[in-house]
Amino acid sequence: MLNQIIKFTVKPEYQTEFKAALVTNKRGTTNEAGNIEMSIFVDNNNPNVFFAYERWANQQALEQHMAMPYTADMIALFDSALDKPVELFNLGETNPVPVALKPANPEDEVFIIIFIFKINPQMRQQLLTQFEQHINHTRTEPGNLLFDLYTVEGDDNTIAVYEHWRKESDVWDIHFNQPYSKVTGALMEQAVVGDMNQYMNFVTEINA
Repeated sequence: MLNQIIKFTVKPEYQTEFKAALVTNKRGTTNEAGNIEMSIFVDNNNPNVFFAYERWANQQALEQHMAMPYTADMIALFDSALDKPVELFNLGETNPVPVALKPANPEDEVFIIIFIFKINPQMRQQLLTQFEQHINHTRTEPGNLLFDLYTVEGDDNTIAVYEHWRKESDVWDIHFNQPYSKVTGALMEQAVVGDMNQYMNFVTEINA
């Protein structure tokens, strides 16, 4: 299986057009047999930043997707619409493996974080080992809907975390006060390059 996160930073004047192209691309993708998942998001703090989280059965499925007319139409916008080059993160599987998203309740606000951060590579294995425990505990929290961690292929300096919560307070008031979160947080303070806040993207899913 192939997993990837793609970040698009769009010029303000192209925001509406590019968002529409993303939505059209997602709608078309729902009919592709090789697509496992495609979710698209807009950054809560910057409406010109979009993300796609994609899972594909194999490389052939992704190549077939890239040849589809709705994908080609979106790519054709890149030269004029993007404010900076596309940022593509090819994700490696880690332990524990990704799991299915738990269903949200009607009253859930749903709080989503895409956290892609740079680390000191010398601390990589220690951090991954700690996250194995951290993830298993986190997934048992009532407020957690999804918590997956990925390495980034070809880049030992980068790790990606993709998480869904029932509401924002489940993160700040409950999750970060758990004993395992405090252990992970202390290790992150040593391992992450620079201020962790710069890497956090709070996003809203765009329904197509």
